[in-house]
Amino acid sequence: MRDLSIIGTPPVDRLSIRTYVSEFDTVTVREALLREHYRGGQSFFVVPRIKDLPEIEDFLKNQVPEVSYVVAHGQMAAGQLDQRMNNFYDGKYDVLLATTIVESGLDIPTANTMIIHRADMFGLAQLYQIRGRVGRSKARAYAYLTTKPRVPLTPGAEKRLRVLGSLDTLGAGFTLASQDLDIRGAGNLLGEEQSGQMRDVGFELYQSMLEETVARIRSGEIAAVTEPDEQWTPQINLGVPVLIPEGYVPDLDVRLGLYRRLSGLESKVELEGLAAEMIDRFGPLPREVNMLVLVMRIKAMCKRAGIAKLDAGPKGATIQFHNDKFASPQGLVEFLQDQRGLARVRDNKIVVRRDWKGEGDRVKGAFAIARDLAEKLRAEKKKAAGATG
Repeated sequence: MRDLSIIGTPPVDRLSIRTYVSEFDTVTVREALLREHYRGGQSFFVVPRIKDLPEIEDFLKNQVPEVSYVVAHGQMAAGQLDQRMNNFYDGKYDVLLATTIVESGLDIPTANTMIIHRADMFGLAQLYQIRGRVGRSKARAYAYLTTKPRVPLTPGAEKRLRVLGSLDTLGAGFTLASQDLDIRGAGNLLGEEQSGQMRDVGFELYQSMLEETVARIRSGEIAAVTEPDEQWTPQINLGVPVLIPEGYVPDLDVRLGLYRRLSGLESKVELEGLAAEMIDRFGPLPREVNMLVLVMRIKAMCKRAGIAKLDAGPKGATIQFHNDKFASPQGLVEFLQDQRGLARVRDNKIVVRRDWKGEGDRVKGAFAIARDLAEKLRAEKKKAAGATG
């Protein structure tokens, strides 16, 4: 969405880190540690939890007695932890067995082998940071991401490990961040919930944001009213999958472009036009993309009806209006009467009871509710215009 600069040039003579992803294998890990030991280097052995440390200590004692090791974790006293880290930095131990406290801030050129135990329990950015603790000199570095033997990985963990295993080139940080965004999702970049409250962002950050905004208002850079009624965005939660799958549109930049285009469309004709274009370029629409297009139609209808938030589930829907008011009180009364006892007002919200069997019924029902309210509002505006004329 914005221009950016990427620093992709590594230091002179820096080599990429060879990365391997596999189940934990005693022989492989032993050979990796011994190879580093015999070439005069040091190794990191990182575990996700403190309770995993005794298991790996037993492994090092029994399977790799040739190397010396030291344990470090965040629950140690500060003095003891500092002494152990300094001893490892000075080369008194071959292996540092630690938790994720080694994730950042360490620069030990002699440490060039990294073993990450239960790598499936880490996040993608965290794995990238931990792997970056090795390969900080001219020597070739190795990273082994191990998983629990004979235990299937979750789809998310499998994606994270596959991405990290494939991105072992230098300067791949931005590419990895883009992949992480794709895996976890971007959240609602344009919705109202991004505006944040003090309890969400913390007092200090809230104060900083407030001071910056006040300064911009005083300088005339922005107007005092920053969100006119036309710029609010409805929030829709139907509990259905709404996305463009990677298998349908493999290129990340193209997917992000399609998301941006969808966010700017409102009319049925525009949405159908984009759907036809996607069918022409990528083939028949998957179920998730169909749902996404339908939800965008509901979102546009909610905007016309003044609905700020619509949540729907198998048993019905709740509706919250923009600024907690509906422009046509008479129309709202008529809507409630039309529901024949299946709708009521509670805590400034409209609760509509339904029995939707499946996701398709839920989507159609949510659209019908938004459409009916939009019709009430349109009728009121038409009536007011006739009276004025």
